[in-house]
Amino acid sequence: MSALDRLLDSRVVWRAQESAAEAPASAIASGHPALDAVLPAGGWPRGAISELLCGGAGSGELALLWPLLARLTREQRPVVLVAPPALPYPAAWRRAGIELDHCHWLDVSGREALWATEQCLRAGCCAAVLAWLPQADARALRRLQVAAASGDTLGFVHRPLARASEASPAALRLRLHPPGTGRTPALELLKCRGGWPRATHIAFGAGT
Repeated sequence: MSALDRLLDSRVVWRAQESAAEAPASAIASGHPALDAVLPAGGWPRGAISELLCGGAGSGELALLWPLLARLTREQRPVVLVAPPALPYPAAWRRAGIELDHCHWLDVSGREALWATEQCLRAGCCAAVLAWLPQADARALRRLQVAAASGDTLGFVHRPLARASEASPAALRLRLHPPGTGRTPALELLKCRGGWPRATHIAFGAGT
């Protein structure tokens, strides 16, 4: 095996020409039709990590995921939050249709947060795992990607926008743009396995 083959096999490098046949076997609708329309599999990739890059809280990261979380919790499927940056506000989550009895919050940090995320993804008993991991590097994300595939779990990893230029093995990478005055949040596809990412911004949230 050549050095290039070993590098590609490590999944550090993403091959943009990967065909739709190599896309995740299935996906779950995001609840945002404009986003689903441009994703190769038509929704969040199952058994994979989706990486959400933003400049900080308030970029619409929760509004992006609330439709999915509402659907999963209504089906009484557990959702796990690992190391959120602030205490979740129950009233807002309820207004979004999320049943809090099926949400579990892990107050951990650092290496414990990485370990907890990997275990929850691998266990196969969680419908979705949301983790805020500013410290995670490509090697850590690779472990999480393998764990998500092993557990067939939806994984979402929040990382700082400064990480956007780094290599990532995540199946999907999205850059979130905070809403301006009177405007809804928007996102930009940086990478989507199984197709070319669209450079245009996609509005999401209420009224879109």
